[in-house]
Amino acid sequence: MTPVKITKPDQFHHENKTWTRLLEFFKQENTFLKNRLSEVVDHRTDKEFLALAEQFQNKFVIKDEYINELRHDINLQDVELLNSNDIMLNNRLCNKQEKLRNEMEYFEKDFTDLKNEFNKYLSSIL
Repeated sequence: MTPVKITKPDQFHHENKTWTRLLEFFKQENTFLKNRLSEVVDHRTDKEFLALAEQFQNKFVIKDEYINELRHDINLQDVELLNSNDIMLNNRLCNKQEKLRNEMEYFEKDFTDLKNEFNKYLSSIL
């Protein structure tokens, strides 16, 4: 039996697939939060609440846009990985992968913070 060699491009591709699944989860979660906001807006009409609801809605829309941008960047990275050679992989693509890794880490934390802020706010007014 020949051992399977796992290469750096294989690892990067695996990482990208993981991020793509995670972004799909965040997209669904963001839809859930927007739907919850809509439900609450249907029952609350005071101006202060509506102003904060609009701010949350804007933040959710921005998250959707960022998810789409990250998904696009990950897809581009995958295409480049497929067409790369070892020299390219050791420099430019490694740097791009690290940049994506940092962006995903930031996005995960930022999204979780927004979700927690939203849920705490709703708990405080309901």
